[in-house]
Amino acid sequence: QVQLVESGGGLVQAGGSLTLSCAASGRTFSNYVMDWFRQAPGKEREFVAAISGSGGIIDYAESVKGRFTISRDNAKNTVYLQMSSLQLEDTAVYYCAATQAFYAGAYKHPNNIPYWGRGTLVTVSS
Repeated sequence: QVQLVESGGGLVQAGGSLTLSCAASGRTFSNYVMDWFRQAPGKEREFVAAISGSGGIIDYAESVKGRFTISRDNAKNTVYLQMSSLQLEDTAVYYCAATQAFYAGAYKHPNNIPYWGRGTLVTVSS
């Protein structure tokens, strides 16, 4: 089992910045691809960003490229999501996730994710 706990959500004005953190425990952290997903009200959960176990491979959804940065600290068992130039449409519950499915973009699909955090709410206001 992998336990994931997100923190750092909150209310921010459009154009502002926020950094989310996700602390992991339970298994060898570096063995897992770490993801961030988000789910806005009335919408499906969507992929935001992923980082490989070593941190050497990173992938982003097109909607956040150039604005969000994912990183990880394997010594601290923590993954981060730095968000800048936030837009109203970034409002969502953000979920940290862990998977060992890295083939063919499998990490982008919620069905391939066995471990989830409870989520942290990010609200972007105008």
